[in-house]
Amino acid sequence: MDQISPKERLFRAFDKKSIDRRPVICPGGMMNAAVVDVMTSTGHLLPAAHSDDQLMSELSYDVSRLTGFENFGLPFCMTVEAEVMGSEIDFGTLECEPKIRKERYASAADVQKRDIQDMLRSGRIGTIARAAWNLSRRDPEVPVIGSLTGPISTAASLVDPMTFLKEMRKRPQEVHRVMEYVTDFLIAYTGLLLDNGADLISIADPTSTGEILGPKMFHEYSVLYLNRLIDSIHARGKKAILHICGDLSRVLQFIPELHADVISTDAMVNLQKLKERFPEIVTMGNLSTFLLELSEPERISKATEILLAGGIDIIAPACGLSTSSALRNLQSFTGTVRESRIS
Repeated sequence: MDQISPKERLFRAFDKKSIDRRPVICPGGMMNAAVVDVMTSTGHLLPAAHSDDQLMSELSYDVSRLTGFENFGLPFCMTVEAEVMGSEIDFGTLECEPKIRKERYASAADVQKRDIQDMLRSGRIGTIARAAWNLSRRDPEVPVIGSLTGPISTAASLVDPMTFLKEMRKRPQEVHRVMEYVTDFLIAYTGLLLDNGADLISIADPTSTGEILGPKMFHEYSVLYLNRLIDSIHARGKKAILHICGDLSRVLQFIPELHADVISTDAMVNLQKLKERFPEIVTMGNLSTFLLELSEPERISKATEILLAGGIDIIAPACGLSTSSALRNLQSFTGTVRESRIS
């Protein structure tokens, strides 16, 4: 029997305090575990749950209850911010997550700022805030994680991404203007989530990688604006997870500069070596989502045991889960963690 609640265990892991075993979570947003097996077994379905707070909270509760992940994660996609800021969204199907249909602007120079308080009253933001509130009251011992898209990925969903990435070098003044606007909005959005029951924030910024940006642009843009956002979370007395996609080798030297409480990585990153190089970092991850989708429970359990043996602080999928991932595979993953103990 577990000795402590999922919320206490997670926050003790954040602070490197003693725990009975590792937490196992899936934060929502990009790392969303609302797989088809869960939805069809409960009748709480996407895409309807994207815009209905009762359905959203029920589905988040279902995900935790059925998969064994020890958190409630909201929302179920990475398009909330882009929609509010004016881009066109395809809300997808039961099997396919929402995606950007068309960015609002062709260039960073075209971006016109809107009133942030007006934006907080638009799109699905109210739905997500109410769902977080519902879940925080339904089971206070399970952490509610508010997941959002990081500054660069949000900006590249507002402006044509290929143009935006080129303009980071060619028109840095305009790009910084957009990044400040986007980050100010994300800070306000984060505050609303925290005020409405979210216990912590998870940030996924998949466009913000060393492979895409290179070291110079990663440091100039990613580190700067991620830290502004994370600092605003800390100012409210809350914690932040940061997921960084891809290979970290080109930007490894900047990882200690990031203010996140937890660093989550892709499956290609050796988290044990990352811990050895930067022992102060709290690590999260990083079971392959391809393994979770395509493999069998026995192999998944063995791979999970390797993460546990490596001393990874918080166990989680390495990236976004395929909606076709079998429920039995997710249960094998979480069950292996929940049956383990720290000697």
